[in-house]
Formats: sequence, structure tokens, C-alpha cells
Amino acid sequence: MPPRRKPNQVVPAAAVRPSDPSQYMSGFAHYLKAECGLSDNTLMAYRRDLVRFMTWYRDHGPARIQQVDLALLSQYLQDLHSNSYAATSMARHLVSLKMFFRYLVLEAILPESVVELVNSPKLWQHLPKVLSPEKVDELIASPSRMDRTPLRDRSLLALMYATGCRASEVCGVTMRDIQLEEGYCRCVGKGNKERIVSLNPVARASIEAYLKHERPNLVKLEDASTPLLVSRTGKRLSRITVWKLVKRYAARIGASREVSPHTLRHSFATHMLAGGAEIRALQELLGHASIRTTQIYTHVDHSRLKSIHEKCHPRG
Repeated sequence: MPPRRKPNQVVPAAAVRPSDPSQYMSGFAHYLKAECGLSDNTLMAYRRDLVRFMTWYRDHGPARIQQVDLALLSQYLQDLHSNSYAATSMARHLVSLKMFFRYLVLEAILPESVVELVNSPKLWQHLPKVLSPEKVDELIASPSRMDRTPLRDRSLLALMYATGCRASEVCGVTMRDIQLEEGYCRCVGKGNKERIVSLNPVARASIEAYLKHERPNLVKLEDASTPLLVSRTGKRLSRITVWKLVKRYAARIGASREVSPHTLRHSFATHMLAGGAEIRALQELLGHASIRTTQIYTHVDHSRLKSIHEKCHPRG
């Protein structure tokens, strides 16, 4: 048993160890999942960022988390910068901290969140890469007989471009979610939010051909909860597989190495705006929680119009 400290005895500074904020991580994870409805991927991202902060905190933090101030947070951001973290990564770490400290305020562990006073590092506006409609058509048509599952792959590419779905959302689409006669499908996005997305004639024809001629050879036991897009063993496609397939077919048509599954989502959004879609409608189609996320595509379209103006105007 450790010796009792006498009344009014001063404890040496070296004996005072910083508190460990990780003791609140379990409750924070439950809060994010149960009350905020965040996806597992987002939870993992928050956890990675906070583990990094807590490791740093053990060496530099005060004795109590209630003593965290702006100076300490500035030191942490400077540490991220010194370790060559990009501005976007630093901003993401700061969001993770803000969510964590908001949780501590809700639990009455902190009276207020000092992190709210910290501004995000200034970010350059990175416009997403997009393909032209003609290049998208070429990409969708690129799977051929030399591929093992060309009909499935064509359905994947057509579905992503027709709906603007993320790779993880397309992987999660089940047979129950697809309504070919009505021309729509149901998908589940971030935070388990459901939305209905339309299928264009190209996507419908591709999926119909896949269901009729190829999928019966991949799936033995069929039911409504079975994934629409499956591997050769009948299992749900993974995001990594989708990423590899898009990369393969993009290389086949000579597209940039930067093309990824998200490029089809960016192309969908940009082409919709160019065709006259309202920004609010596009927000719903993409499943964005904030209109500010959707507004980046207006800048993409403006960039395209500017290049057209420079090319076609006699004084461009």
C-alpha cells in the first residue's frame, strides 16, 4: 500500500502524470455510432486521429484534460505540420478533436470546448478530376470477352456513373434494392442514410444482361439480401476490388492514372450540373449532408466554361 500523503504536503511536479484522455474513447465511440449514426469507416478515421493525439498528449499534455488550452492545441497542430502533414490532413485531425471535445462537454467532463476556437488550416481548393461524357462511355464499354466477368464489370461502371454512388455504396446494393422496371435503386450512404437514385437506360441494360447471362454462374443461393455485384466466389465485392477494376479499365482506355471510383462520382455530379440540375437536387442525389460540399462542383463547371471561353472567344 502506498504511503499516505500528509495534509498540505506538496507533491513534486515530477510525480504528477498527465491524465489519459483515452479512458473516454469507448464512450465516445458509442456516442458516434449510436447517436451520430456514423459509419464504421468514419469511426475508424476518428480513432486513428485521436490515437495520434493521445500519444502526443501523454508527453506534452497537462495533468488534467480540463487544462487544455489554445497554446497546447497550437503546439499539436505545429507538431502535425513539422511531421509533413498536409493541410487537408491537419484539418481532418482538427475535426476529430472537435467532435471528441464536444462529447466531453455533453458528458459534463468539460465546461466548454476550447477546440471550437481553433480555425482550420487554410486549404487550397482542390477541384475534383472529371471525365468527359464521351470518355465515360468509353470506360463503361471497355470490359470485353477477354475479362472474366465483363457483364458484371460493365454493370459496376454503369451503375456508379448513373447514380453517383460511392464505391462502398455500390458494394452494399442488394437484389432487394434494385428496381429495374421502375428504373431506380436504393443505396445506403454515410451515417446509414438511405436515398433513392435513378438508373439510366445504359445502367438498366447493363444490369439486365449481367443478371441474365453472368450472375447465375456466380451465385448459388439467391435471395433478396444477396449483394447485386459479387465476386467469382459469390461474395460481396470489396471497395479494394472496385478500386482495382476502375483502375484497370481506365488504363485500358488511356485515361489518367488519377482516375478512381470517385472520379465517376465527380463526373456524374459535374455532368448533372452542366445539364441544368439544381444544386439542391444534386445534394440529395449525392447524399451530402451539407450544401457546401456540393458547391465544389459549381467551381468545376465554371472551370470548364472558362476553358471553353478561352478556346472559342476571338480575344480569349
